Amino acid sequence: MRIGLLGGSFDPPHNGHLLAAGDVFDALFLDRLVFIPAAAQPLKAGRSEASAAQRLAMTRLLVQGDARFAVDSIEIDRGGLSYTVDTLAALGGRWPGAELFWLVGADVTHSFAKWRAPDRVAALATIVVMVRAGDAANLAAIPGAPRSLETRRIDISSTEIRRRVREGKSIRGFVPDAVAEFIAAERLYQ
Repeated sequence: MRIGLLGGSFDPPHNGHLLAAGDVFDALFLDRLVFIPAAAQPLKAGRSEASAAQRLAMTRLLVQGDARFAVDSIEIDRGGLSYTVDTLAALGGRWPGAELFWLVGADVTHSFAKWRAPDRVAALATIVVMVRAGDAANLAAIPGAPRSLETRRIDISSTEIRRRVREGKSIRGFVPDAVAEFIAAERLYQ
């Protein structure tokens, strides 16, 4: 079994996440791609605007109806700071024999050395750096045998979506309708 793992704040999750995940799913011939919302990212502590439960709910709404994708609440269930090494160790035990691929954006190559136990992370999963068309990634900054995978350029960011909501602008096309409805119902990012 080949499983891709995409962690992040997902504050909020958006169509860019879906399109990149679809590109990776096809390119790596994955059996499943699992979105893993962080409880609290150590290098971004205190920056989430939506609660962990709200981000989890939105991520589930993002992938609903697409059999390629799943959402795992492992980091939120564990609570506290979310360390990739802990998540990979737990998932490796849950799925013995599975080939795990930890998916990161090219921007992570600049901070990977600051992660907890980066060598162990690279031993537990193949690190796949998603590089948007036209960007570059520093694969030498990642231990082990990381892979680079070009994904389409999608200029959507969670930061932009939160700003648009605060400004009263539409987020149609940025997120699936179910996510937009959740954001409105929960009065997020206002």
